[in-house]
Amino acid sequence: MAKPHDWMTASILVVRDRITDNWMESTRKTYRTNAKRVYYLSLEFLIGRLMRDAVTNIGLMDELRQALSSLGVDIDVIALLEPDAALGNGGLGRLAACFMESMASVDIPAYGYGIRYVHGLFRQQMADGWQVELPETWLAHGNPWEFERRESSYEIGFGGSVETVNVDEELTRYVWKPAERVIATACDTPVVGWRAKRVNTLRLWSAHPIDPILLDAFNAGDHIGALKESNKAESLARVLYPADATPSGQELRLRQEFFFSSASLQDILRRHLQQYPDFTSLPDKVSIQLNDTHPAVSIAELIRLLMDVHGMDFEQAWEISRKTFSYTNHTLLPEALETWPVPLFERLLPRHMQIVYAINAKILLEARKQKIHTDQEVRNISLIDESGDRRVRMGNLAFVGSHSINGVSALHTELMKETVFADLHKLYPARINNKTNGITLAGG
Repeated sequence: MAKPHDWMTASILVVRDRITDNWMESTRKTYRTNAKRVYYLSLEFLIGRLMRDAVTNIGLMDELRQALSSLGVDIDVIALLEPDAALGNGGLGRLAACFMESMASVDIPAYGYGIRYVHGLFRQQMADGWQVELPETWLAHGNPWEFERRESSYEIGFGGSVETVNVDEELTRYVWKPAERVIATACDTPVVGWRAKRVNTLRLWSAHPIDPILLDAFNAGDHIGALKESNKAESLARVLYPADATPSGQELRLRQEFFFSSASLQDILRRHLQQYPDFTSLPDKVSIQLNDTHPAVSIAELIRLLMDVHGMDFEQAWEISRKTFSYTNHTLLPEALETWPVPLFERLLPRHMQIVYAINAKILLEARKQKIHTDQEVRNISLIDESGDRRVRMGNLAFVGSHSINGVSALHTELMKETVFADLHKLYPARINNKTNGITLAGG
């Protein structure tokens, strides 16, 4: 006999089946028209429950209610059984979800890229008057909305060293030799616009080891140690915002950010080359939006891919990258902008550290040439905070590596010019501009 969860799953699969034809046609239309695509990179997507939203958008609420009622099932009851996909912490994640649905509603081809967290925002209980944080288990009954795309898998590297290769007397190439590698695999969820005019894709990455088990260690009796690589890889997509009060917690956060950024960029470049002969057209056909600083390492990663994998020089890669990226800032507090200790960044992403230094040298030279900044203002512009322990300023990297920067409201955007990015705004006065948030039926 079917249980309530069975009815919920069956209903979602029926709706998903109706959506899939529109989803495929939306993709074909984008290829046919050579339309520009928006790629929205966010560590959070607070999409919540999708059933009511999707059914309303495709205009089938009355029909589905009647069909279920004829079988003795109340749609309001089973809709509440759908787990709340709490893949976000609040405003940042909800903004991302709203933009995705808004873009589908106004017929803009778009992909959202993030992480498929096994445990999203924590589950709260109260014990003796105190909050107790417990694992959130939204995948306990599976996720009937998603399609796993094993064919869309990419290797992601960490650590290791950088080798210099002299191609000829004038040309030097750099080869990153990571010490560790994991596999990022895509899971796709449809994002339905109003009346299903367009169905876009939310692509979330899950993490897997290259080898699921170290068989020699297992056969030698080290049954726990044999799974260490598997556990290390899967920890990347295990928890939304792991605590970063410890050095290992900070490292896991940076690993998560690079993991989804690198996988997303490899996917974007692959899709572009399927349709166009080279990357000179990338800024005309691709727009990558950074939702806060979490994906800011994407700027260094795109330059690395264009230089080290596809053979461009630094200046060409920098210009293409800068024209492709845009950045949404979420905070006016300088101390709240993300920074990483240089030793950690250098150890985990040695090639990217070299690229950050190259970008920084270029930006500081521009600032010195203009002769409108004090020495302190130039220090504020630098991508490296030299006061105390040296740290990489991800907010500054996101700003200089983007052609357009916005806040989350008109007031916020104007205040950015006077506070957190005052010195960078002085250097690039045309970059900060306002954008209006997307909205959906669920709010935003």
